[in-house]
Amino acid sequence: MDFKQQLVQQSVEAKDIFLPHISADPVIFGFEHNELKVLLLKTNYRKIWLLPGGYVRKDEDLDEAVKRILKERSGITDIYLEEFGVFGKKNRSELYFEDFDDTLFQKQRFITVGYYALYSPSMFRLIPDEFSETCEWVYVSKLPEIEFGMDHYEIIQQALFTLRQKISTKPIGQNLLPEKFTLPELQKLYEAVLGKELNRGNFYRKIKNMGILKKLEEQRRGGAHKAPDLYSFDDEHYERAMKNGLNSW
Repeated sequence: MDFKQQLVQQSVEAKDIFLPHISADPVIFGFEHNELKVLLLKTNYRKIWLLPGGYVRKDEDLDEAVKRILKERSGITDIYLEEFGVFGKKNRSELYFEDFDDTLFQKQRFITVGYYALYSPSMFRLIPDEFSETCEWVYVSKLPEIEFGMDHYEIIQQALFTLRQKISTKPIGQNLLPEKFTLPELQKLYEAVLGKELNRGNFYRKIKNMGILKKLEEQRRGGAHKAPDLYSFDDEHYERAMKNGLNSW
């Protein structure tokens, strides 16, 4: 069975299983080598890149659907996702399947709900599904150079915009950094998300004032310069900040 026949077969089955006209697209950001990454699939059909999205079953809640979709398409499980937007431009999905008859389930008009999350790539072993050639982390800085299907590049940009807005009111880092980290490492994370350099003194002062860090009685050894202090997140204060927010960044 070639890839086009595979999609036709999926369409036949999908009409009985999934709700028409609604889908979910998770944007999973990762942080590695001081750069932001995003999880993408390269499809067998058309050989272009997409988010690991999919359709909502008739018997499941939307929030549960996106978790199932992510597991089936990438192998990722046990992840917290947050909704950030709805995308419904006409022809957003139809044009991607222009080689098919209009009766194809996937070619119908779909409004998709975007979710995002932040996790370290090292936490997962990626497993692409049968419709994908590969599933991998791609540097955000490289996204303008690759070909996307549908409006998925726009969805990623909106997710990044949302993340940059929320970084001023909610902490980040707990799922992205090792258990013990230095302030320069935390600053690199914030700079990667914001897309700009931050003043070191101002950053250190503000991040300490958030009350989400615990200074450890140990240093990072092995460098040529003075060993920097190690920190960890205070779980109780971090969770409280996630619920109640921080002072303006």
